[in-house]
Amino acid sequence: MPDDVTAWLAGRAIPLGRLEPLKDVLDGVSVIGLGESTHGGAEFFPLRWRLTEFLVEELGFTTLAIEASAAAARAVDAYVTGGTGDPRAALAGLGFWTLNTAEMLTVIERLREHNSTAARPVRFAGVDPQHPEAALRALRARLGPDAAELLDPLDGLAGTTPRPRWEPLDRQVEADARRLEEHVAAHGPAEAREHARIVRQFADMVSRPFRHADPLRTLGVARDRHMAENVNLLMAEPDTKIVLWAHNGHVMKGRYGGGTVPSMGLHLARDHGAAYYALGATFGKGVFRAHHTRFGRIVRRRSPARFRVPLAGAPHVVEARLAAAHPGDHVIDLRDGDRSEPVADWLAATNHMRAFGGVANRLTAKFAFMPTVLADQYDGLAFLHRITASTPLDG
Repeated sequence: MPDDVTAWLAGRAIPLGRLEPLKDVLDGVSVIGLGESTHGGAEFFPLRWRLTEFLVEELGFTTLAIEASAAAARAVDAYVTGGTGDPRAALAGLGFWTLNTAEMLTVIERLREHNSTAARPVRFAGVDPQHPEAALRALRARLGPDAAELLDPLDGLAGTTPRPRWEPLDRQVEADARRLEEHVAAHGPAEAREHARIVRQFADMVSRPFRHADPLRTLGVARDRHMAENVNLLMAEPDTKIVLWAHNGHVMKGRYGGGTVPSMGLHLARDHGAAYYALGATFGKGVFRAHHTRFGRIVRRRSPARFRVPLAGAPHVVEARLAAAHPGDHVIDLRDGDRSEPVADWLAATNHMRAFGGVANRLTAKFAFMPTVLADQYDGLAFLHRITASTPLDG
């Protein structure tokens, strides 16, 4: 891959021919998870878009699925498949500041441009149950006043955003959502069933604690399981092949939360075997955006801050080894090929890899790594030598 990934942002496309070796690597793959070590880095968008273009044009991938609201993503899908509407409003509706960026806007404009001449338009889908407001509105419109008794108990789900140190809703809300789903399954149209499923998934999430002595009872367990379920439901359409954008922690094929919580990628690897390929993406140094944390709490009254981290030098850090092996941006396959004994030992050992979600701490950002056994968790890695902060659309 060329060193200057950021050239895409300036309108100079990376030749797809440079990605030709991936054809053999991804032969037989129908779901590929494209990760990122931070949601707030600009260069991860063009990197993953260029890989997506290659997968669509050369390997017949049909769907761009993303870690975003499954309910709200319908508006983006309508836009990229030729409909009218305001793309900025559709992006904002996804509910994630991490996607409300100039870089993501460029992605959906490029996808719309591709679809304008494509024989089979590439669909856009969200897989996250969060932000179910569009699903709740659609259910009221579809089911009418006769369903008010079922829908009224779920009004409290609108606007609910789980976060650390919050009080989960009573589990009764999950029972109410399941009762709605069962009613819709028996009496409602197919589209209403999808909306009811999203509402039930979200109710399950928000009636669980963010943290618990038993990690398997937490919100995170439910979220990754439901996201994998939504990917699998997208696969039900014949000949579907999915490019899945999400954080490294979700696309990896291992566990987190102290080694107990199954990731979305672990579920997908179990369901699809070698047809699932987890491509993690990380960076050496640079600047990214994230919400600041103070005394363990997220500072949300301010816009996401910029964090700068240097290139790590410790030998147990994955990014340090990748930078030493090749000074520029590159993609490597970890699944196939001969490897020397030292390389095999390194891949099988516990190393550390950069890990930022939507939050970071000013004092500890440079030390934010998660334990990683590359041979178990990823099939490939993309490395960006340097990143810059993503560009917010709201100023």
